[in-house]
Amino acid sequence: MKNMWDLKVKDRQFPVSSFQFRQHGFTLLEVMMAISIMAIVLIAVYRMHTQTISMSNAARFHTTAPLLAQGKIAELGIKSSTELGGDSGNFGDEFPGYSWSVSVEDVESEVLGNLAKNLKKIDVTVNYNDDEFVYGFRTYKLIEEE
Repeated sequence: MKNMWDLKVKDRQFPVSSFQFRQHGFTLLEVMMAISIMAIVLIAVYRMHTQTISMSNAARFHTTAPLLAQGKIAELGIKSSTELGGDSGNFGDEFPGYSWSVSVEDVESEVLGNLAKNLKKIDVTVNYNDDEFVYGFRTYKLIEEE
């Protein structure tokens, strides 16, 4: 008895698999897919890097601005009541790009009554890169009667 696996088909041509004659290398489609995947990954990496730099600049500003505003408040604390007034300027070469402005106003309050005439509202604003970042600080100063 013949084994069915031993049967041979003579004079018959079977289609040859395309994998047998495949040339070595990559097809254009494979190269294009690889380039597009790399482009997507690189865009994501560049976006994250840009965001990291932006967050670093913001963190630097939010660390530096309160210290600069506190320094301006300390300068105003030394001044007498007649010297208090609105002013603006920059912090020089030590802090390039940073500028400040101070506004001083009288406080009007029905609750405080007569004490309000001696109370001044002082607003200090620190800006960086032409208002890219803005930090505001408000305090009140009681002026002693002379």
